[in-house]
Amino acid sequence: MLARKERCDRYRIGFLVLWLLAWSHVAFAGQASVFDVRNYGAVGDGVTVDTAAINRAVETCATSGGGQVRFAPGRYLSATIHLQSHITLLLEPGARLVGAQDPNLYEAPKPPDFMPEARWGKWHRALILAEGQEDIAICGGGVIDGNKVFDPTGEEHMRGPHTFVFVDCCDVTVRDVSFVDSANYAIFFMVSSNVDIHNVTFTGGWDGAHFRGAPGHACRHVDITDCRFYTGDDSIAGRYWENTVISGCIINSSCNGIRLIGPAENLIIHDCLFYGPGLHPHRTSDRYNMLAGINLQPGAWDATKGRLDDVLISDVTMRNVATPLHFTMKAGNTADHITVTRLSATNVYRAACSVESWAETPFENVVFRDVDVEFEGGGTVDEVSGVVRAPGVDARPLPAWGLYARNVQNLALEDVRLTCRQPDQRPVMICEDVNDLTFDTFEFPACDGAATSIILKQVERLRLRDTDASVVQIDPGRRPRRLP
Repeated sequence: MLARKERCDRYRIGFLVLWLLAWSHVAFAGQASVFDVRNYGAVGDGVTVDTAAINRAVETCATSGGGQVRFAPGRYLSATIHLQSHITLLLEPGARLVGAQDPNLYEAPKPPDFMPEARWGKWHRALILAEGQEDIAICGGGVIDGNKVFDPTGEEHMRGPHTFVFVDCCDVTVRDVSFVDSANYAIFFMVSSNVDIHNVTFTGGWDGAHFRGAPGHACRHVDITDCRFYTGDDSIAGRYWENTVISGCIINSSCNGIRLIGPAENLIIHDCLFYGPGLHPHRTSDRYNMLAGINLQPGAWDATKGRLDDVLISDVTMRNVATPLHFTMKAGNTADHITVTRLSATNVYRAACSVESWAETPFENVVFRDVDVEFEGGGTVDEVSGVVRAPGVDARPLPAWGLYARNVQNLALEDVRLTCRQPDQRPVMICEDVNDLTFDTFEFPACDGAATSIILKQVERLRLRDTDASVVQIDPGRRPRRLP
């Protein structure tokens, strides 16, 4: 036994020596591949435009096989920086990369011709730009400052360049930095994969992280974790996503928290806090109120044919949002397997949660499980009448105060509790054209003066468990079949 122990100890010591030698070799190689922008003419005084010097450092790093382009503490004024493969922009604590004020100094990529964005020209301009690159990163404790570079000839007669744009890239990392005052989106990428955004703070500007694919060319394997968003526009947005994880984030916005405007498959939103009002204004309208916490709306902005499938929203907390959940679908899209579990929302001030298809196809399988939502309430009977029309691009008031469902194949409400801060005379829920509807412990307060609590129209099959059947009003022309 002793001989065996001695052999194991020798093996461990030998392995440790080899590991230390390997580490010191990597450390020495890493030091040898650091390119300080000041050695290439950058001044970092916040007055001199350092664009050319920074790009010289990047080009030299690239021709040397890659490495780190280092920004020591200072204020580096720059226009477009062309990031290349196998390069990390290392912004040390105290380093601040600041966008030059002249919008005409910025360059734009050329998106693939198959993307509708390809015709948008200078809209894609960027402070940091990468096209067709791999293994690129931005990290360190520094700040990337978009500097509110307004452009009267840009979108809405005000938007300037995005802060970090990459197109057709893979293996992209953004970690431990801050984006402030972006002149458009802070991070915007198209048809890119293996993207890791971790421990990043977004303050001000428009969208925080916005990514778009196209049919057959989705953005794949995107992780946004442990980030903080304090944005004027949507915090996270885009379309054509595959295998996306948004986890551990704080999301504060003067627009939507997460807005999906097209298809997505295998989307996880987990352990996030959403709260309003926004700390920074929505620049177009100068408002601060937060809209939907999570807004899944394929086809709401333009035609985006494809599938929304395998969505899990779990362990989410919301406060002071217009609505926690706004799920809508337009023509050309399909949706299946959406689960919301362990969601808590308070001070919901505008609209009921909704699951509504305005396409020829329904939402197929939707589950709300262990959900608590507190609404502002105060609605009147007069608000119940009228036809519900298709939504625009944002949540709107509805004739029910808690939940509205339209054109859904299977909808299950399990351990769902809805409350009001003020009495509300509207029904708690309206369901229209639902094939299978399950209530399994559905709780809500009674309200004096309310005509009814739950209205069912064209519901085929109904399951009621631990739910008061006496408060359900059923369309007499089409009574659902009660199932055990």
